[in-house]
Amino acid sequence: MTLRELREKRASIVAEMRALNDNPEGEAGDLSEPQSKRFDILKGELQLVEKSEERQRLVDEADRRADGRQITGDADADFDRECRSFSLTRAIAGAAGLDVDDGREREVGAELKRRAKGAFKGVAVPMAVFEKRVITTGAPVAGPGANIIATDFRGDQFIDILRNQLVTQKLGATVLSGLVGNVDIPRLKASAATGWVAENDAITPSDQQYDKVSMTPKHVGCITEFSRNMLMQSTPDIEQLIRSDFAQVLAQALDAAALVGGGSNEPDGILATSGVDTSVSFATPSWDAVLDLINIVDEANAMGTGFAMRPLAATTLRKTPKVDSTDSVMVMESPDSLAGYPVARTTQVPITSGTPDTTAVIFAHWPDLLIGYFGALDILVNPYESTAYSKGNVSVRGMLTADIQLRHVESFAAADDFPAE
Repeated sequence: MTLRELREKRASIVAEMRALNDNPEGEAGDLSEPQSKRFDILKGELQLVEKSEERQRLVDEADRRADGRQITGDADADFDRECRSFSLTRAIAGAAGLDVDDGREREVGAELKRRAKGAFKGVAVPMAVFEKRVITTGAPVAGPGANIIATDFRGDQFIDILRNQLVTQKLGATVLSGLVGNVDIPRLKASAATGWVAENDAITPSDQQYDKVSMTPKHVGCITEFSRNMLMQSTPDIEQLIRSDFAQVLAQALDAAALVGGGSNEPDGILATSGVDTSVSFATPSWDAVLDLINIVDEANAMGTGFAMRPLAATTLRKTPKVDSTDSVMVMESPDSLAGYPVARTTQVPITSGTPDTTAVIFAHWPDLLIGYFGALDILVNPYESTAYSKGNVSVRGMLTADIQLRHVESFAAADDFPAE
């Protein structure tokens, strides 16, 4: 039997055992004799299925290691399906000790921990993330007529906060997921040289040169607080709201690090990486400067694929004539393209204080930006944190481990003096 079939059989057995246990027909609330016999039979079947499931899991894993396959096959398709059904609120509620059915979440977490071979302090979650704020289910209503006024809760019309736009993956950054240990990616630094020779002359030998790009785990995290009602009254709408909200928070931190980085404990992003060409000046924004920036990447044989810039930079370029003050054609004629390349606008590109304040315009072959995820997201639930405990809430910490590297610094060019005033 496949792992999926074994899991379905186990679920069926557990469901029947629960039905017997919840509906005792014997004296003093105990199981009747036929019920007890049936329960014992089911208990034996459950033990056999669990043993078969463990054996099948070991065989599937050995099979993957033997032929070098990645996560494929029936077993892993089942696991991916379970991950998609993972409930973040049930996982947190279960870890907080609330009476919820979090069997799937515990099994998925255990499998993620096993695959990552890492030290998790809490629940391993398939890339859900956290924001530092309290989410509650309601607020007091005042006024003498409040009890006769109906309220329609329109979760489908939820108003999100205004967020920074994420651009690196949109522009085509390469994402490496499921990393475990430190990662070294070999890189060809220089090819063998060619040369024309006369008849009977020897070809001058030359060697290829290699180096590597290394990725090591770096950590970003945050702490959030949930109300008890939020965890106990979980609905699909609430689950989707939490997933969407949390996914943005750490993704923004990672996106900002990919564009800039270099801060304390941060990976080095594009603007912080030594060797990225910043020779083109945009102190006076112009069409010539745009073409010069493109030329740097193309001359390095990287062939750029798009721009990243702040909205104010895009606005300035849309107001700047292409040739001279009398030209009615602007440098940037569309909000989403420049010189035939896509433009991603985001406030994740920072403003640097100075005289004047400046920002950056980045042009790159974006697939050469590597974003690596190490394992799963680690969440640790603490129902006893002093402030949360006094309110009946639960404090949750989320940690995401990732790194950022550039395949070739020549694939990136930036003008870091674009006026931001």
